[in-house]
Formats: sequence, structure tokens, C-alpha cells
Amino acid sequence: MSSATCWLSKARLSVAASRSISTHVTRTSSSSQKPPESPIPDVLAPDLRVLFCGINPGRVSAAAHAHFANPRNDFWRLLHAAGFTRRLLTPAEQFELLRERVGVTNAAARTTPGSGDLRKADFADAAERLVDIAGSLKPKWIGFVGKEAYRGTFGERPELGVQERRLGETQLFVLPSTSPANAAVSWGERLRWFRELANRASGS
Repeated sequence: MSSATCWLSKARLSVAASRSISTHVTRTSSSSQKPPESPIPDVLAPDLRVLFCGINPGRVSAAAHAHFANPRNDFWRLLHAAGFTRRLLTPAEQFELLRERVGVTNAAARTTPGSGDLRKADFADAAERLVDIAGSLKPKWIGFVGKEAYRGTFGERPELGVQERRLGETQLFVLPSTSPANAAVSWGERLRWFRELANRASGS
């Protein structure tokens, strides 16, 4: 069994458990000072070409327990068009990304109607968590899906593209947001940035 297939099998087995945990956390969070656990499982494995990092779960994604599940969000279409996936995947197939050595996580765990509803405290452990992921799983690239995901994590205003900051050997890249709220940025412009990251990661 290949490494990717092994991790894919383990990830699928963990989904049901993560859903029950998220329900429990929702019911008890009012009496706990701990940060909320995400209702969406991370899609992670060692030695990924790219780990995509969104900002936080929206309501549609939280209900589906899947990343970028809003049908108006272009994330999955851009992944396929840029060459990260051999076919167009649905959000429910998110763990199939591991076969392509691609993963997904979020900078903040709390579900909100929109990213504008997030608070600074929601990102309190974001940088430390990504440093830990970079150190243990060693993705070649972390691609932040939207400037706000990077800004929330590191407290810096980035430009699109490659960042000077690295997490060990992991390079960082900022992409345009794929949210329908970012409709002012054309499909072609967003695809250009996704293709640039795909090209940089192709030799990884």
C-alpha cells in the first residue's frame, strides 16, 4: 500500500469521529475557555506538494464537514483547472486530494457567516500550528487561499505570490480568495495565480 493510500484510508476512518467531536464541542463551548475545534477535518499527510490554507469554515462548509463546500466558491474548479487534480473533485471527495499530494486546512477553526466576523483571538494559535505542521509533515508549499488567511495567521499584510517568510523548508504562497465575495477578481486572474503555484510545486 502506498503512503498516500495509507493516509487516505486513515483519514476516511477519522471523519465520523471528527463529526461527533465537533457536535460535542458545539454543545459545551459556552462553558469552556478552549479554542473551538473545527467542524471540518484537516486533509493532511507527510510530504505534500501543497497544503492549502483557507481562512475559516463558513456555514455551508461546516454543515457539510467539507472544505470550500459552498457551490459558489471556485476553489475546487480552480484546483482542477490549474492542474492540481486530474479530475474535478467535489467537496465530499476532499480526501482524494491526498492521492495528488495536496492537502487542506484552515487558519481559524470557528465557523462564521463570513470572514469579516472573525476576531483576532480566532487566530491565536494559527502560526504555531502551521509551524508544527511544517516541521512534522514537511509540505513543500503552504498556499494561503486569500490574503486574509495569511494576515490572520502572521499579522502581516501580504502581496499575492511567493512570500519571503518560510516555515523551515516550507515555502509560502498567497493566492486570491476563491470566495464568491471576491467576485471583483476575475476567474482568469485567480487561475493565473493558481497555475503559478502549480508550476512552482510541480517539481516537488
